[in-house]
Amino acid sequence: MAAKSRTKAETLAWLRTIAGELSTQTLKRLEDTLPWYGDMPPSRRSAVGLVAQAGISSFIAWFEDPRSTPWIAADVFGAAPRELLRSVSLQQTLQLIRVTVEVVEDRVVKDGGEALREAILLYSREIAFAAADVYARAAEARGLWDARLEALVVDSILSGEYDDELPSRIAALGWHGHGEVAVLVGTAPKQLDVDHVRRAARHMHADVLIGVQGNRLVLVIGRSDPLGREPEESIGTSPALTFMEIATQLEPHFGPGHLVLGHEVPNLVDASKSAKAALAGFAVARSWRHAPRPVHADDLLPERALAGDPLARATLVHRIYRPLQAHSTELLTTLWSYLDNGRSLEATARELFVHPNTVRYRLKRVSDVIGWDATGAREALILQAALIIGSMSDHEHTPRRRPS
Repeated sequence: MAAKSRTKAETLAWLRTIAGELSTQTLKRLEDTLPWYGDMPPSRRSAVGLVAQAGISSFIAWFEDPRSTPWIAADVFGAAPRELLRSVSLQQTLQLIRVTVEVVEDRVVKDGGEALREAILLYSREIAFAAADVYARAAEARGLWDARLEALVVDSILSGEYDDELPSRIAALGWHGHGEVAVLVGTAPKQLDVDHVRRAARHMHADVLIGVQGNRLVLVIGRSDPLGREPEESIGTSPALTFMEIATQLEPHFGPGHLVLGHEVPNLVDASKSAKAALAGFAVARSWRHAPRPVHADDLLPERALAGDPLARATLVHRIYRPLQAHSTELLTTLWSYLDNGRSLEATARELFVHPNTVRYRLKRVSDVIGWDATGAREALILQAALIIGSMSDHEHTPRRRPS
């Protein structure tokens, strides 16, 4: 019977008789024209074949009742395992649709007539839109899952409660940081553009984990490359930014208020130490009237120590008091005197019976030993807090004599 004289019922019957033949030809065409299909393991090829067969069967059902368009995605992609969406890209899916349509169209042009050819072209458009919808939904679900996973990882870092699954969770998020890490804490903006923050970090060769906790925005910042890489490895690349420089460029993404950067740690496993310092600094930053934005958590050591932060107290003792004490009691005495005399060189010199230049030289040695300069007002406050807490620590650890 000629194709033009077939009724719709006869056309449907004819399509059903050649459905198996079309499926076989489609699979052969896939193997001949799509290299990625041939490289797949047998189970995945079988799943892709099921999708192609379901597409042909769904076309026949759609040709019978075009109002069934909303069910196309469920009909075609429902036969494939969920893992297929992760192993076959949208581009490959569209290539699969194109090959299937070409096979069906070749047969339709030969035996099916013009009306059937127009139907397959219309159906191919619908199935392409359906495929895009399926992948968009999968991407949305993946995005929501990633956001929940990222929040869980950031919470673990802030609390310091790690488990054996943390490394795998971090890997699942696609963390690209392989060098040092620091934590930045500030106020969350009304509208946070997460993608914009990530792009800004990538431009600085850094990666970020983002967590919003109430009105706080927490960024765990990691370098893509360690800061101390060899000179020959840096040829042709821009020098690595310090964490303070990175924080300064990320500052516009935070809401109004204080912005505190924790100290640098070697890797993500130690990030909780930087997070504790940043959170403690953020809690007391308002006590420094002219605190810069961002401010380093170590610049808030006096306020943190007064608020009872044990990490700040330990930092003041072990990074300032103990090194000076071990290096030279003369430097320690000079610093005490200089701070007690209102940072006056002449008054300090009179108390110690030395020349003011000697005091100036010793203060420079103090700066060389511990890295803080006593001649600056803010750093003098930090050093005075270290001396007070350090001397208290000495008293606490001095063994008491038993009464005779």
